[in-house]
Amino acid sequence: MDSFSLLPPELFDGGLIIDATLGGGGHCELILETHSRLRAIGLDQDPHAREAASVRLERFGSRVRILGENFADFNPPEKAIYVLADLGVSSPQLETAERGFSFRIDGPLDMRMNNEKGMTAKELIETCKEDELAQIIYEYGEERFSRRIARKIKKDLLEKGAYKGTKELAYAIAGCYPAKQRFSRIHPATRTFQALRIAVNNELTVLEEFLKKAPDWLKKDGLISLISFHSLEDRRVKNTFLHDQRLEKVNRKPLIANEKELNHNPRSRSAKLRIGRKVND
Repeated sequence: MDSFSLLPPELFDGGLIIDATLGGGGHCELILETHSRLRAIGLDQDPHAREAASVRLERFGSRVRILGENFADFNPPEKAIYVLADLGVSSPQLETAERGFSFRIDGPLDMRMNNEKGMTAKELIETCKEDELAQIIYEYGEERFSRRIARKIKKDLLEKGAYKGTKELAYAIAGCYPAKQRFSRIHPATRTFQALRIAVNNELTVLEEFLKKAPDWLKKDGLISLISFHSLEDRRVKNTFLHDQRLEKVNRKPLIANEKELNHNPRSRSAKLRIGRKVND
C-alpha cells in the first residue's frame, strides 16, 4: 500500500514528515525521492545510525534534518502530514558484533540502542536478582522457561564469573531447553535476548509514551504508520488505533510482507504495518 495516496493533495505542498526511527535513512530516502515537495525530520538515538543516514540523505540538503533524540522525548516544530516508526532493530545493529544484539555473531553483552549511555545487558543480568531477571525474561520475552533460564544465568555468574559474550550466553540459555526443542527454527535464546534488549532500552515504556504523543504531531487527515516486530509492540499499537479518539484505523488488519519482500528481507516475516489517520485533536 502506498500510504501517501491516502493523503489529501493539498497537504503535500511543503509538507513535513517525521521518521521517528531514522536508522540508516532508507525509508526517508524513498519518501523524499518519490515526493519532491516534502521535507523530513529524522530521529534516532543511535549515533552510528545518524552518521550513516547523514551520508545517505546528504543530497536532499535543507529538505531533511537529523536529530539525536529518542522519539518519546521529541516535540516537533510544526505539525506533520506523516509520521513513520519502524520499531525493529536495524540490520546494521544486528550485524555489528560490538553492539551485542545478536547471538549469531559473538560480541559483548551490550544491547543499548545508544551505546554512549545507560546500562548494558551485562550489567543488567549481573545486578538483577534471580526473580527480577526471571520476570524480565517472562514479561518481555514471553518465555515459558524464564525461571529456569534466570536460575542458570545467576548460577553461572556466581560459579564462573561474567559471560564472555553473546554466544556464551546463548549457549547457556539453549541448555535450559529440553533436548528436542534446542534445534527448532527459532533459536532458544531468541526470546531471552529480546527481553534483555527491551529491558536495557526501556522500549515498551518509551513506545507507550510515543503513542500518547505522536497523534498530536499530525495535521488533520495526516497519517501515522507503525511497523512492529513482536506481539508486545503490536498489541500496544493495535490498542492505540482502537481506542485513541484522535485516530481512525486505515487498514482493518495489519499489512504483512509479501513473497517478494520476504525474499529481499527475510527479517520482514514478523513485521506488521498498521496505519492510522488523524481525525480529531
